[in-house]
Amino acid sequence: MQKTFDYIDRNFDTMVEELQKFCAQPSIAAQNKGMKETAEMLAEKMREAGIQAQILENENGFPVVYGEVKGDSEKTLLFYNHYDVQPPEPIEKWNYPPFGSEIHDGILYARGCSDDKGTLLSRVHGIEAILKSGHTLPVNVKFLVEGEEEIGSPSFQAFVDSHRELLKADACLWENSAKDEDDNPVVKLGNKGMLYCQLCVKTGQTDVHSMNATIVPNAAWRLVEALNTLRDREGNVLIEGFYDDILPVCSEEKEAWKQVPSPEKGLKKRLGIDRFVNDVKGEEVNLALYTKPSCNICGIVSGYTGEGQKTVTPCEASAKLDFRLVVAQKPEKIVRLLREHLDRHGFEDIEICVFSQAAPAKTPVTEKFVQVVTRAAQDVYEKPMVVLPTAAGTGPRDVFDWSGMPIAGIGCGHAGSVQHAPNENIRLADYKEAVKHVAALLFRAGEEEIR
Repeated sequence: MQKTFDYIDRNFDTMVEELQKFCAQPSIAAQNKGMKETAEMLAEKMREAGIQAQILENENGFPVVYGEVKGDSEKTLLFYNHYDVQPPEPIEKWNYPPFGSEIHDGILYARGCSDDKGTLLSRVHGIEAILKSGHTLPVNVKFLVEGEEEIGSPSFQAFVDSHRELLKADACLWENSAKDEDDNPVVKLGNKGMLYCQLCVKTGQTDVHSMNATIVPNAAWRLVEALNTLRDREGNVLIEGFYDDILPVCSEEKEAWKQVPSPEKGLKKRLGIDRFVNDVKGEEVNLALYTKPSCNICGIVSGYTGEGQKTVTPCEASAKLDFRLVVAQKPEKIVRLLREHLDRHGFEDIEICVFSQAAPAKTPVTEKFVQVVTRAAQDVYEKPMVVLPTAAGTGPRDVFDWSGMPIAGIGCGHAGSVQHAPNENIRLADYKEAVKHVAALLFRAGEEEIR
């Protein structure tokens, strides 16, 4: 292992240059910008690293990059990542060009550097370091890199279902994680599910002068009244049956949560807020953030929102919502319950348009693979790795439910990486540690049981 770590130290400047080049290539799935070029760039780099890579056409979406490296044992790890990134807007909020891939004071600024190009390339570099430091891989590795994660992975389920034999593995290293507010490395064992939808209402054929507001229905008010029935002021969702399927937290997971540091102080400071919803504190913060479902308004559009004033009664209004779900809530059931709720409250005219959905998924904290990941972290990091039973975000983990394999996420980000926001960044020191963690994990996976 030390020979590989020495190789990483000697060649780290080259790795950083390759990371900069990769992050400078736009790959915005929502805008179909640079997708094919990025897939080709990635496949070429994987081949240079000693990985047999190919681009698999995805009939209903962007190309999937697949790679393989044969190892010294029958054990196989699957690496899941994505090469697409979020749109960079608002551009004016960036301190540096979002695809300039600039380094300042040891920090790389670029859209997608943390989510997920940095973590993806750290795995390629980790394998390259093992192979070029005179070793063969201790285990077989498969790469599965999609290009639609940031738009809800709409075609990923069908792709995985049609390639199950190809994707069989003993365990899976998931696409991302980041150090917490106290700079502890974190492994994430699950994701919340999500239903993303839009509510729309139309009350007439055209907007009218607001002098008519006493007699003409206002679409904005109609929508706000409907939204007001969905949750109370404490954040409790009021949709009948919404909480019915949630499973209780098991004793092993409760114990794991006690070991997770509360992000309270650091998160409040970074976000510039004085209190959390319901004034939760201490351990309550983690339980609220990670184990409870939510109904969130992402945006509302109606009427006149330009400069100055315009007196108008709008005839159309829409709101985009996301429901974050926990095990074992099902997004398709939540859609049905939402429809029934609106109808029951007299809002039959409110339309529901579903954009994306994903079920929650979680790996038990007792899995052997989790121990391998955390022991490998001890070979690299000065602080112990925090085991997060589930993440607050969402990803397509549920498409691998058929496999039964344990899934754990590690990555190169930090608490201030501001994924999806202007000035997304990673610290180069964290990137080096991430590369070494991948290498250490592969060595340990060859020596220890992973399933």
